[in-house]
Order: sequence, then structure tokens, then C-alpha cells
Amino acid sequence: MKKVGIIMGSASDLPVVEKAINTLAQLDIPFEVHVFSAHRTPNEARDFALGARGAGFGAIIAAAGMAAHLAGAIAANTTLPVIGIPCSSSNLDGIDALLSTVMMPPGIPVATVGVNGAVNAALLCAEILSVSDEELAKRLNEKRIKDAENVLLKDAEIAAKFNK
Repeated sequence: MKKVGIIMGSASDLPVVEKAINTLAQLDIPFEVHVFSAHRTPNEARDFALGARGAGFGAIIAAAGMAAHLAGAIAANTTLPVIGIPCSSSNLDGIDALLSTVMMPPGIPVATVGVNGAVNAALLCAEILSVSDEELAKRLNEKRIKDAENVLLKDAEIAAKFNK
């Protein structure tokens, strides 16, 4: 199975990124995690992106806040799917990162999830990889069924408490 690269622009993004790590681990998807900054370590970020396909990656998650150029910098150097996670900061609550991540020029796409949307980033990677992996597709379907069952359990609890 292809693995997922998870790159964060700063170690301060780890609390957000851990949700993607946990989601991938629950689905038994291999991953690698790194801290590379589009601005402070551009050469390392570029080298990672250039070598990602050859290193067995099938998709890359790039999480960054504020100017949030990491996903675009990674996408500029690979044709693998890149999913950007805009991370919130104390400045503009992540709106700056969202706009920086989503507004890519034609020819260099970045799929972008919501601010701090690490779970959806991991699930999007899983869906991409499941196109050629039936076992993973089955695990994703099982997760959706379990998620739906959990919602219905909560519905029953709340209905029992309030619907007299």
C-alpha cells in the first residue's frame, strides 16, 4: 500500500495534525510525518516533494497556518495529490491560512479541507488510495457505517432524555 506523507509547517501545528495521524492509523494506512516550512526550510520541503513518488507515497497532507504556502510549495514539486490543512492561528482564526491554501493558480491544484480539518484530510487521502485498494475501500465503508451507528445512538440518547 502507498503511504501518506504528512508535512506540517511548524511543530505548533501538531495538535491539529495528530487528528490526521490518528485517523490514518485507525485505517491501517502507513504514513510518515515531518516538519518542513515553505519559508524557513524551502529546500527540504522541495526535496521531500520531488522524491515523494519514488519513496512510495500516494498522497501528501500539508498543514500550515498564517501565510500557509506549504501545500502549494509541495504541490509545485510533485504530481501526487496534495491535501492542504489550513491551521488556525491567533491572528485571523485560520481565514488567512484557508485563503492562502485554497487559492492556487491553474495547473497546481491543492485539495483543501476546512480550517483544522485534519480528519477530513486523512479521509480524503484514504479515499484517493482506496481507488486501487479494495481492502482499504472496505475499511472506509465500515468506518462510515460505524460513524452512522454512533450518530443514531446519540439520537436515541437525546430523544429519550428530551422527548417525553
